[in-house]
Amino acid sequence: MKKLIFKKIDAFATEKSTGNPAGAIYLNTEDELNPTEMQRIAAELKGFVNEVGYISKLDTDTFMLKYYSSEREVEFCGHATIAIMFDLLKGDPELLKKPTINIVTSKGKLLVQNRIPDEDAVFISAPVPHFSDKSIPKAHIAEALHIDKKDMDENYPAKIVNAGLDTLIVPIRTLETTLAILPDFLNLKLFCESNFIDIVLVFTSEVSNKSNHFRTRVFAPRFGYLEDPATGSGNAAFGHYLLKNEKWNGEIFSLEQNDKVDQSNIIKLLTRRDEMNNIEVAFGGGAVLRIKGEYFLV
Repeated sequence: MKKLIFKKIDAFATEKSTGNPAGAIYLNTEDELNPTEMQRIAAELKGFVNEVGYISKLDTDTFMLKYYSSEREVEFCGHATIAIMFDLLKGDPELLKKPTINIVTSKGKLLVQNRIPDEDAVFISAPVPHFSDKSIPKAHIAEALHIDKKDMDENYPAKIVNAGLDTLIVPIRTLETTLAILPDFLNLKLFCESNFIDIVLVFTSEVSNKSNHFRTRVFAPRFGYLEDPATGSGNAAFGHYLLKNEKWNGEIFSLEQNDKVDQSNIIKLLTRRDEMNNIEVAFGGGAVLRIKGEYFLV
């Protein structure tokens, strides 16, 4: 039997919203659990958390993260990264003094900006984006989302962008339509699988709170659930999408996400220049620790 440190942490939660639940398993060494054991724990936690992140320390300011949903290993999970990094920094007085630390994922080494002292938030640099040339007919997208093709906003293109996950970004004309979208789980999963898409992000420039810039919703049936209520990688892909289409100047701004008009989760985006002077999109927010205990793997 293995005894592991386990936490349930809700990323991007606000006073009015519940955020996105992530499981965190703190490992003593990188190989304390094998992939089969990691997948088993994530499957056992289905319905309780959306993904489980496994963290191990590599050196004084570098940590390794691996992610699993109930269905499979996940290349990169933004909300679990926010949850775990926020909890890690806030719980370690020495780390809390550092302005940045590093994480290693399947997408390479990423920078974590510590803004907890001033903003009660951490920001994660998203992986280098990849823009797909693949075009999916709007009629097929509308059918998969169970909407009318006329509901899609002609001022923006529908594109696939990878900033951690292959994300189909779909523009919607109104907030009312965006909030009302209710796809069929199995049909949308088949659509994603047949088009090699991880998640579908819909967005509109109409917002319920004028301090935010866009409303987004993210659907993720390939990971075992229909909707992701607050997303890091998907919104990072959206940030790169906005930059490419000259709809964002790169200054910090906030997004509201989920299907609740006045109880949205809040995700912030900003840009920075990396060592090669390339533009990086970082997504950020806070988290709330809900449960702390031990996980017994028999």
